[in-house]
Amino acid sequence: MTETHTSMELAVEKLREAILSGTLLPGDKLHQDRLAEMLGISRTPLRAALTSLTQAGLVTYESNRGFAVREFSLDEVAGAFAVRAELEAMACRLAAANMTEEDARHLAGLVNDGDRLLETGELKPENLGDYRRMNVEFHTAVMRLSGNPWIRTFIQSLHNVPAASDRVIMWRDFKVIERSHDDHRRIARALSQGQGERAAALMREHITFALEHLHQQLQLYPQDFLRVPNLNKPVKRRMGGRSKRTNP
Repeated sequence: MTETHTSMELAVEKLREAILSGTLLPGDKLHQDRLAEMLGISRTPLRAALTSLTQAGLVTYESNRGFAVREFSLDEVAGAFAVRAELEAMACRLAAANMTEEDARHLAGLVNDGDRLLETGELKPENLGDYRRMNVEFHTAVMRLSGNPWIRTFIQSLHNVPAASDRVIMWRDFKVIERSHDDHRRIARALSQGQGERAAALMREHITFALEHLHQQLQLYPQDFLRVPNLNKPVKRRMGGRSKRTNP
């Protein structure tokens, strides 16, 4: 593997994480000189990384304007959440039949990690990164336990819609965090008991609620989250067969 290729892969990983976590926001211009200096690489592997992210759908390119973080409409975000909810529910149904005692301990350990990070009655800013990593690992573990690699492949593509990524943690409202973490606890318990349908229902609601809360928070604190275009236009939102008009 060449040094240029290694630098490109490192840049892809760092830029993707920055976009999915909201450090780089939709619409942000990606200035190559600034990014090359920040990442400590030359422009050649950086441009290759930006091209790769463009192909993945995270970045856009215009000949006269350069690279920018892709923007998504609320309908696109809702659609990504809807598909992710069904796929992760399917992962739960399959994972329940594959659980071992070691797998059950692993999921329980992740829940315990979350308990430790939340034991003070708040999610402190300095603990946000650790909580995000725990959340990503929990969902990834369930997908892995499903035994179906296509589930993880398609869900990872859905995570290219940043607001639908499992890296977004809405940490202003501790009650919402507690509810989300309790979902993890109940999903882990259902899986350990081989209750695939129950785990699937819990996971579907877990992800559906995340979309509903994200939509509310975008209205209240748009500066805290990923910018979504056309917030002042009525948006028809569909989720779980329901549709309604909202006025952000």
